[in-house]
Amino acid sequence: MYKCDSKKDIYLPLPATVGKVQPMTKYESFFSCQLDSGEELGHMPGQFVEVSIPGIGEAPISVSSSPTRKGSFEMVIRKVGNVSKALHGLAAGDKLFIRGPFGTSFPVDEAMKGKDIIFVCGGIGIVPVRSAIQYVLDNRDDYGRVIILFGAKTPHDRLFIEELDKWREEKNVTFLETVDHRDENWSGPEGVITTLLPLVKVDKDNTVAVVCGPPIMYKFVIIVLLEAGLREDQIYLSLERNMKCGVGKCGHCQISNIYVCQDGPVFRFSDITDIEEAL
Repeated sequence: MYKCDSKKDIYLPLPATVGKVQPMTKYESFFSCQLDSGEELGHMPGQFVEVSIPGIGEAPISVSSSPTRKGSFEMVIRKVGNVSKALHGLAAGDKLFIRGPFGTSFPVDEAMKGKDIIFVCGGIGIVPVRSAIQYVLDNRDDYGRVIILFGAKTPHDRLFIEELDKWREEKNVTFLETVDHRDENWSGPEGVITTLLPLVKVDKDNTVAVVCGPPIMYKFVIIVLLEAGLREDQIYLSLERNMKCGVGKCGHCQISNIYVCQDGPVFRFSDITDIEEAL
């Protein structure tokens, strides 16, 4: 898995400007930003940055756009604490600071090229996975079948709605989604995301699965993937749990002998299968 080898000091907060802010749900908002230096962020899909506002603090945030989309980078921020609440108060033209990128990424080059790919995204788990989806679609000839499975609690919790519709219409993409609880306006499937997996045919010898979502989702998705014939080393997970400092010092993200912010957040399942606390 890739780690950033940029020559810039990733530990130094760099000023950035907000280009666009758009509410997506009751709690999540979309942010498009650009480093004031004019440099690209230098990330790979699945990595995260530390976002800060002076006098408030900083928080780890996934980058939700692909490095193939030049000129800016995108994030989706959930309003859950002091920093994220302050970020939700920003508007286009406002300043913030960025450290990073940090962590491991989805192996879009070394392990996924030439393979069929199943992206399994639950709720806000689509945010980091979107960067990998965009990367694969922007280099479409390098990959086999692309299958995107997305599940949300309710229709109102769906993120990137316009992009979901585009993926649904892509001729070389299989896109399926479901909600746990339908409303009067939802005509699609109802049920947990594992109900979608039996609907797709899996080439067990030539498939890589990418999984991200709420903790309770992982166990059941992995069971279904293994039952479909995938090996543990064909499954990659993003475990963005309780990350805070980004440099392995605060201990918030420690799981047994690993630090998610340093050893992850992307892990190959075969590397953590013996760590009971990981899932």
